[in-house]
Amino acid sequence: MTSTDTAPASKGLAVEVHGIVKHYGKTKALDGVDLQVRQGTVLGVLGPNGAGKTTLVRVLSTLIKPDAGSATVAGYDVLRQPKQLRRAIGLTGQYASVDELLSGYENLYLIGRLLDLPRKQAKARANELLERFSLTEAAGRPARTYSGGMRRRLDLAASMIGRPRVLYLDEPTTGLDPRTRNEVWQEVQGMVADGATVLLTTQYMEEAEQLADELTVFDRGRVIAAGGIAELKAKVGGQTLRVRPGRADQLPEMVRCLTEAGIRGAVADPAEELLSVPVTGEEQLTAVVGVLGTRGFAIAAIDTRLPSLDEVFLAITGKRSTPAPADRADQAVTEAQPEKEYAV
Repeated sequence: MTSTDTAPASKGLAVEVHGIVKHYGKTKALDGVDLQVRQGTVLGVLGPNGAGKTTLVRVLSTLIKPDAGSATVAGYDVLRQPKQLRRAIGLTGQYASVDELLSGYENLYLIGRLLDLPRKQAKARANELLERFSLTEAAGRPARTYSGGMRRRLDLAASMIGRPRVLYLDEPTTGLDPRTRNEVWQEVQGMVADGATVLLTTQYMEEAEQLADELTVFDRGRVIAAGGIAELKAKVGGQTLRVRPGRADQLPEMVRCLTEAGIRGAVADPAEELLSVPVTGEEQLTAVVGVLGTRGFAIAAIDTRLPSLDEVFLAITGKRSTPAPADRADQAVTEAQPEKEYAV
């Protein structure tokens, strides 16, 4: 990156979004979105297909104009300073966008030169990223010969050529096998360790839990929940106490005793040989253990768990087998009808 712009992000925020609205015909892809991303962190943006996640990324990367609202990225206004903003960001979309006819090295070198890096610096940066993303041995091969995971790593490397201050990752591991997905996660963590701020859209709950410092949940173009992972789990429900009895045939009797003691919600799972009891604090947890101990039940094992992120997501957004009509329209327009980009 040759730009020397040093516009400060206010209040330690790399991204600030206020009341962003975007229409596609009668469909509101974004309906008054507010969002903040702290510098040097990963914000995970979750939501079902068509919720507006990709539309937001396109607005924040200056690919489309919002109909209302304001946003700043790395201290630059999305509408008033698009040229400066572009020099501060990197973008990796849902599908690798490398040139299949060029080699891995040529892809990275070309992008470096397009970013006005001197030839020597562009070569050095390309080689550095090829090594970092474990692509050195394949550097001279055409990208069309790369596996899906290799193309994805090359795409990520390309987004890092200019050392962006803010990086957008729009479902970066879609279609990747678990091993390659883990490799991509390691690279993202390395980017953040190097000082980058990341806005990550994903539908993989495990990915969000692995990478994100905070989460924002979208549905129908709106933010419906936001906060830390533990915070969102606490909103959905408290801990669950799981008890494995010494004798599985005592599970029904354990449930009955807890109910008689005024402890509600105990559920027996004969298949797993577990008793599950929702608890909201240490006092209730102690009460459950006390009742079972007083009644003489032998306990082989006991532990507690918070709701999984999958459970949180379903509780917040609701279960839907197919997208609603508005979501389908947003998804179709977003993927099939890109708008005009700003003039450079």
